[in-house]
Order: sequence, then C-alpha cells, then structure tokens
Amino acid sequence: MKRAFTSLALAATLAFTYTAVQAEGCTKGAVVGGVAGHVAGDHGVAGAAAGCAIGHHEAKKKDKEASAAAGASESAGK
Repeated sequence: MKRAFTSLALAATLAFTYTAVQAEGCTKGAVVGGVAGHVAGDHGVAGAAAGCAIGHHEAKKKDKEASAAAGASESAGK
C-alpha cells in the first residue's frame, strides 16, 4: 500500500510541476507511462522514462504536422 501511495504521489507531483523548461509532451507521457509501468509490474520509473520519450516524440510530430498544414494553407491563399 505504501508503494502505491508513493507512486501516486510521484505521479501527482510530476503532473503539477510542469514548467516551460520541460520538453513538450514529456510530463503527460511520464505520468501515463509511470502509472502503466507500475501497474504492469513495479516498473514505474522505466515506464515514466519511456512515456516521456514517446510523449515528446508525439508532440514534435503533432507540431510538425500543424506547421505543414499552416504552410500549405498560406501558399494556397496566394
């Protein structure tokens, strides 16, 4: 029970301490990955690290697609 509370407290702390310095998508991915890793067999830290990497990758991909769509709409208006 103590481990579950510690993991939950860590996830809540990560969720509420998001700052602009952190990589976009990392905090959300770390929280989700940490919880999933904990549930899957006490691998919360590894799950948080993997979730951070995946979340950051997905956020960059989303930004790249949004930039491409904005560029396409600007060139179509000319």
